[in-house]
Amino acid sequence: MTELEPLIGEPLPLDLVNTRPVGTDLLRTPEQLGRWLSLQADRLPEASLRPTRADLDAVQGVREHLSAVLDALLDDRRPPAPALRGLDAAISAAPAVRRLAWTRETLSATVVREGNSSARLAAALADAAVDLLTGPSISRLKRCAADDCVMLFLPAHPRRQWCSPERCGNRARVARYYQRHKAATD
Repeated sequence: MTELEPLIGEPLPLDLVNTRPVGTDLLRTPEQLGRWLSLQADRLPEASLRPTRADLDAVQGVREHLSAVLDALLDDRRPPAPALRGLDAAISAAPAVRRLAWTRETLSATVVREGNSSARLAAALADAAVDLLTGPSISRLKRCAADDCVMLFLPAHPRRQWCSPERCGNRARVARYYQRHKAATD
């Protein structure tokens, strides 16, 4: 049996939450985290592609807190205070600091995170989560319409119903086709 590939292409925090489809966890080992980080390399440039157990624990913690907040928002409930505090703690563990650098003839500012690699990775993910949670696009957040799917997405088109046209969308179309033709033969 081949391993299920992570669904990517949504905002980074949703890609993180979507690493836990129904019945499985795509981030159970540091190696699986390394594969996921390689898929996200353009969005997490300082993340190690050889993560440790501590990195995995930190990322799973952010994912748990973020999942709790997103579930509450989707159910029109107030997000749980411990989940919000957990995201805040992840950011605080590796604060972002702006540093000035002189490059030839101009000054430039770069943002660096303090703390160990696990804390920096968790903080970057939690920071991205805060941007998503407080941005205008959060009002468009949807859960896949497939009965057996828990994936989240931000639809570019208001009629989008599925996390992926290839995964859930195709299964739904095949099921409808089967039902129509089964009813016609009964």
